[in-house]
Amino acid sequence: MTAEQQPSSAAAKPTVSVDTVEALVRAQMASALGGRRGMLEAGVPGILFTLLWLTTKELQLALVVSVAAAAVCLVLRLVQRSTVQYVLNAFFAIAIGWVFVRIAASSGGSASDQALAFFLPGILISLGYTVVMTASCLVGWPFVGFMLGSVTGDPTAWHADKQVVRLCTRLTWLFLLPGAVGVAIQGPIWLLGWSDTIDVDLAVALLGILRLGLGWALRIGSWGAMIWLLARDATPIEDQPHHGLTAD
Repeated sequence: MTAEQQPSSAAAKPTVSVDTVEALVRAQMASALGGRRGMLEAGVPGILFTLLWLTTKELQLALVVSVAAAAVCLVLRLVQRSTVQYVLNAFFAIAIGWVFVRIAASSGGSASDQALAFFLPGILISLGYTVVMTASCLVGWPFVGFMLGSVTGDPTAWHADKQVVRLCTRLTWLFLLPGAVGVAIQGPIWLLGWSDTIDVDLAVALLGILRLGLGWALRIGSWGAMIWLLARDATPIEDQPHHGLTAD
């Protein structure tokens, strides 16, 4: 079914022809996640920090290079006059990590203790996201639906279509999986390092390896499953308005 153009008041929100729920959600998620570039801009500074710390043990160098990488991405975005949202996500992650590093330093922590502290906010944020997204699925208002709503300008219109809700629930479970597995593995390692049950340097090394290896492998697997789910185009759109989910 071809999306009909809305009269007068809806003229400012153009639509494209979509025949399935998957195509509709796929178009909106591309905008919400920022595509490949947005995800890389949000992830590369953290990757650089982890790599440099593991190879040089120079905390300040790792922080400076990760900030510099985010700054280059920001300048490119400004020159191209495109959205800086995803670069700012990276700056926020670095800033929060730096705050925890300073807290560890002010408490007399060694460089290894400070590096361990840098990983804590990421674990806590992942834990928070996991709890929120799990709860959203259990109550029937999946997190991914609100991501779509943030793009369309109507945060709840998508919930009127049961097929969209069902698809968004499946996508949310896939979306939360990497963070949930990461917390389940990295959380205990961080606690063991913090309590000196294992050597702090060993804990930092394990966390870095897990973030670079398992973390990105899980993300790629999760994104691949989401792409497969959205590429099936198996759910026809109901014969009614798109409940605010019009692709720009």
